[in-house]
Amino acid sequence: MNVTKHIEALDTPSDLEEKGRDKVTEALNCLVADAFALYIKTKNYHWHVSGRHFRDYHLLLDEQAAQIFATIDPLAERVRKIGGNTIRSVAHIAQLQRVKDNDEDFVAPKDMLLDLVAENKRMAKNMRDAHQVADDAQDVATASLLENFIDETEQRTWFLFETTRDLN
Repeated sequence: MNVTKHIEALDTPSDLEEKGRDKVTEALNCLVADAFALYIKTKNYHWHVSGRHFRDYHLLLDEQAAQIFATIDPLAERVRKIGGNTIRSVAHIAQLQRVKDNDEDFVAPKDMLLDLVAENKRMAKNMRDAHQVADDAQDVATASLLENFIDETEQRTWFLFETTRDLN
């Protein structure tokens, strides 16, 4: 089978205009990359958290990482449903991600949580931006999907923020 036939095999039909689908695909792929990066960052902190609140933070971060991970497949599958191509590799994620990696040997628990507050706030904003792209493309299914994920992201931000309030 030649390359053209392979590409045609992935050409999912959609009634959305091609220009709009391309913009939604681009926005969603960035969110998929961000979700992978935020998942890894959250798991990194989950694995490396220390201190007197270890168990509480360890469990909170594990729960939040699972919630973030659960967004990846629906976002990527939405890209495919509208005829786009999605993330193919770790290198592709690195090209698109807006979440900043943290490779430090040690991060204080409060700094971990504050970093995740900032990253989740940025994720919510990026989701709202993608929602606007979906609205402009008249892609109500993508907009609807994002509304639930925005709410979950805001809840993660809230929980993380409240957890940092009484830390020194």
